[in-house]
Amino acid sequence: MAAEAGIVEITTGTGGEGKIKEAAAVGSPPMRIRPLADRKKTNKNNCMSSFVVTGGRKLKGEIIPQGAKNEALQILCAVLLTPEKITISNIPNIVDVIKLIDLLKSLGVAIEQKSEDTYVFQADKVNVDYLLTDEYKKKAAALRGSIMVMGPLLARFGKGYIPKPGGDKIGRRRLDTHFIGFQKLGAKFNYDEKTNFYKVDASQLKGTYMLLDEASVTGTANIILAAVLAKGKTTIYHAACEPYIQQLCKMLVSMGAKISGIGSNLLTMEGVDSLGGCSHRMLPDMIEVGSFIGLAAMTQSEITIKNVGYEHLGIIPDTFRRLGIHLELKGDDIYIPSQKNYAIDTYIDGSILTIADAIWPGLTPDLLSVILVTATQAKGTVLIHQKMFESRLFFVDKLIDMGAQIILCDPHRATVIGINRQYALRGIEMSSPDIRAGVALLIAAMSAEGKSTINNIEQIDRGYQNIDKRLNNIGAEIVRKQSN
Repeated sequence: MAAEAGIVEITTGTGGEGKIKEAAAVGSPPMRIRPLADRKKTNKNNCMSSFVVTGGRKLKGEIIPQGAKNEALQILCAVLLTPEKITISNIPNIVDVIKLIDLLKSLGVAIEQKSEDTYVFQADKVNVDYLLTDEYKKKAAALRGSIMVMGPLLARFGKGYIPKPGGDKIGRRRLDTHFIGFQKLGAKFNYDEKTNFYKVDASQLKGTYMLLDEASVTGTANIILAAVLAKGKTTIYHAACEPYIQQLCKMLVSMGAKISGIGSNLLTMEGVDSLGGCSHRMLPDMIEVGSFIGLAAMTQSEITIKNVGYEHLGIIPDTFRRLGIHLELKGDDIYIPSQKNYAIDTYIDGSILTIADAIWPGLTPDLLSVILVTATQAKGTVLIHQKMFESRLFFVDKLIDMGAQIILCDPHRATVIGINRQYALRGIEMSSPDIRAGVALLIAAMSAEGKSTINNIEQIDRGYQNIDKRLNNIGAEIVRKQSN
């Protein structure tokens, strides 16, 4: 134990890599810092960016979805598991990913950018002492995805040290699944409430059976990253099985991991002594694909979404079809024709349709904000049930101000009464509370009459790559501005 209050001692694993020689003082609570991408958008006076959107523009053309954000945060952390080179392509150029790449570089990972979306990573000189620096505390605290470095660090180095991660303001997002899983593998952890720091110690991880209390995507991924190098067999029941998890497992298998049950909620891993390098290509972002479908319907636009990875979209296309939106699959492209009207489906007995998030292959919660805003111009009524996050529907007040007919029943449910284009939404000034609500508000503004201003678009930039430029290329009128 440390001799003084606020001093933390971290023990090393048996591998002997990156030995920490001394304890470090825990400083003040973690502070947000801006990644390189953010710095390009702000001046010395800390100007914040906003979108000024001229509504009523019909779009036409082709758009290519970016690489999957939620896959990237897992895949990138997996490079810490091996000293060999790993090549990853289709990496989205978004703020959260840039932050994570910057964090990996600071940890000592050698990074070479081969093209706009392709990087080569080599974690042969990881500096575990960096975990004890103030810079690490700040960078890790600014990114919720930083929690994903824990699994690989425990597996390869026998230790982990991380502040409470940042991210969206969408309600409570507990980390219990991650740490209970690590604990079952033999790790010991401690959370310091005063400093918001987690400390995890694992001299040797051992495979075990575990039944997860929730099918957490990041929790499952983190446990997988820790278990692939643990001694013996690990079985995870009630595991998340989203395409992001499948992609991670396939990448790890190509590195030499032994994983069975990929695509199911029962995963088994036989621990191996070491992993090697590989090449991996990320999937298209299913959330962006769904966002473009909703955008096309709201703006009466004719859009082709290219190379969508249709087999990995699950029930996303059919959910939009239940809102009355026509979709055509052409090869691996989705074509959405211009539609003046679309009508929400009902259940067989004529009762009001409910659209709710669910464990995969159910509907991802990340699309409910877009589905909600898309329903505002439909004919009919739908109940949107956001089960996972209690604050994610709080952006509907902005839509109501724009003229949408929505009843917020409680923090988890909202009833949308579609106005069937009897009148257009009106442009207003608003602020983006989180990534998904931000793009939903952008879609609403693009369909509205007049101009809208969306502030705090740094939230949108966290998840959508150059969204203004890409949409302007097919007919949108979005101007990025800065203000004090």
